Amino acid sequence: MSRWSHRHVLDLAAFSLADFATVLELAQRFRSLPTSGARRLPALQGRLVTSLFFEPSTRTRSSFELAARRLSADVQSFSPASSSLSKGESLLDTARTYVAMGADVLVVRHACAGVPAAMARELDRSGARVAVLNGGDGLHSHPSQGLLDLLTLARWFEPAVPTPAALAGKRIVIVGDMLHSRVARSNLWALTACGADVVLCGPTTLLPDAFAAFVQAPPPGQAHDPVERRGTVCILRQLEEALPGADAVMTLRLQQERMHQHLLTSLDTYHCQYGISHQRLELCGKPVPVLHPGPVNRGVELSGALLDDPSRCLVEEQVRNGIPIRMALLYLLAAAEPDPFTAA
Repeated sequence: MSRWSHRHVLDLAAFSLADFATVLELAQRFRSLPTSGARRLPALQGRLVTSLFFEPSTRTRSSFELAARRLSADVQSFSPASSSLSKGESLLDTARTYVAMGADVLVVRHACAGVPAAMARELDRSGARVAVLNGGDGLHSHPSQGLLDLLTLARWFEPAVPTPAALAGKRIVIVGDMLHSRVARSNLWALTACGADVVLCGPTTLLPDAFAAFVQAPPPGQAHDPVERRGTVCILRQLEEALPGADAVMTLRLQQERMHQHLLTSLDTYHCQYGISHQRLELCGKPVPVLHPGPVNRGVELSGALLDDPSRCLVEEQVRNGIPIRMALLYLLAAAEPDPFTAA
């Protein structure tokens, strides 16, 4: 593994190609561990991982907590409803409370973009020795989801050696609600870093033209792009144009809870135009995998028959890969030993 230099994991825009390779290599090693019997490694024994989820979550929260336990870390959960936030305590003071209890890693999810980064800056400024891991913030970023999608695709293309190189030159089609998707934003940084060419497809209300230039410059606050040469990003409005030649298809959930305007005429119309089914996939010209970050609106983004077909739909595989990816991130941020397997 290459040298790891990140104190926090906030946005995949900050990852170099070597960083992606490090995470995938470590995650693949964690994934190869037995799935029955003794599963725990002592790599994070004595460390405390605290999940600060200010927004609902099923997959991400459960996956992070399971990943921490498999590395023998102690796990502490936070519930906004029963916290001192209702008494006026600030987010930062809440974080400081858990740091004072000994937290080594804070996994933070919040509905507002930038909260994990702001928390990391303030904690660094105060001298706190704690890592902040972004579990999803507003419309900004979802690093661990982008990484587990990367691992899922790499394992599909090169099962024996799932490295970033497995994505080089691949045509990945992302369909749907880009406007409200932090997952899609993270995937754009991850896929293009690995040399994949990304085709975005969706209606103009959910996919503004500006997304074609999304990875052409680093985000505000980041001085330079750590990736020397990225894959391309383009927008095609019809599936009949986007799918031919695709190597993989990723669909996005329609995030109706974030839509404050009438951005769709109807769910039926959306499914007719942008829903993915076995029949639609024939346009690709070959068998290709289908990914979705979940939860899925069955019969809207994906047909029920396709969602239930594990030979093509990798939704459950994505969930499985989330655990070793999050094990890798927690290990890289919190472990004292250079290799978790030498310490076992």
